[in-house]
Amino acid sequence: MTPHPTLASLGWTPEFQRQIDPSELETLTPARVTGVHRARLSVLTEDGAAELTLPPDLPAGDVAVGDWVLADPATGRAARLLDRHSRIFRRAAGDASREQLIVANVDAVFITTSCSEEFNEARLERYLALCHAGGVPPVFVLTKIDRCEDPDAYMDRLRAIGPKVPAVAVNAKSADAVGALGPWCGPGQTVAFLGMSGVGKSTLASALTGLALETGEVREDDMKGHHTTTAREMLAIPGGGWLIDTPGMRELRLTDMAEGIDEAFAEIAGLAADCRFRDCTHGPEPGCAVQAAVKAGQIDAGRVERWKKLRSEDAEHTASALDRKRKGKSLSKLVKQAKRIKRGG
Repeated sequence: MTPHPTLASLGWTPEFQRQIDPSELETLTPARVTGVHRARLSVLTEDGAAELTLPPDLPAGDVAVGDWVLADPATGRAARLLDRHSRIFRRAAGDASREQLIVANVDAVFITTSCSEEFNEARLERYLALCHAGGVPPVFVLTKIDRCEDPDAYMDRLRAIGPKVPAVAVNAKSADAVGALGPWCGPGQTVAFLGMSGVGKSTLASALTGLALETGEVREDDMKGHHTTTAREMLAIPGGGWLIDTPGMRELRLTDMAEGIDEAFAEIAGLAADCRFRDCTHGPEPGCAVQAAVKAGQIDAGRVERWKKLRSEDAEHTASALDRKRKGKSLSKLVKQAKRIKRGG
């Protein structure tokens, strides 16, 4: 890693520059977040690595690795957070009202799966929806092709669920793997991996960065390795790019992602607009363009059912999140009223 990188090499773009008043740069410095801790941030600036404390109005949960902040060198504090151009997020387990940031300001996400029993269309479609909802271009990466007699069959399955999504097939331990991912890892570009533990994400991350990040041998019965990434950090890729190393995610709740889901199932969502009834459930109703396409063999019935399931899940979780927010506001209002009454008494 270059001791004193330029802002451009860190991923700075005119989009971020437009968010800053020129007068702010007289006292503040742009900084890229490389690590998020309980009360502080690890960052990179043009002057190198630094640690920043968080201001009282910016909790650590509102910052993600990959974010840009304005740092105040005089106080060693993050002055403010800049708007993101993309993000990957999910809803926190057990609390659908709270967004859990995974990464920010990434230019491509490698959705990683393998030629094994781990391969699962429904899970991959969730990852696609997640990427589309956050404005991140997805790339399919198929691993363990050296252990499979027919990798092309898996590639065909990927094209069936993401016909416009770039897809590469690699042996993660081969020297050719880095070259296959190279088009998305140029100077100033930031990438991340999404996928289950054991599919080769850490092996690929190790190859890209030259660091010892790879797992031990994976048990084929449960796809678990001896090492699993548990924290997020931004790592330099020789040649100028950046990798945000992310943990494997077992639970992936979709909330407030209707547009992302429809983009992941674009061919079905497009047909739904032609249904006779606006509130069509795409089941037994007459005039359903989606079911007509299924009967005509134009789209896969299983894919339609997965689309409906994700839309239903998203609607349920979104409604739950809104209800929690309303209850939270009502409780806050009651507390304020009680305080006023107490002061008046």
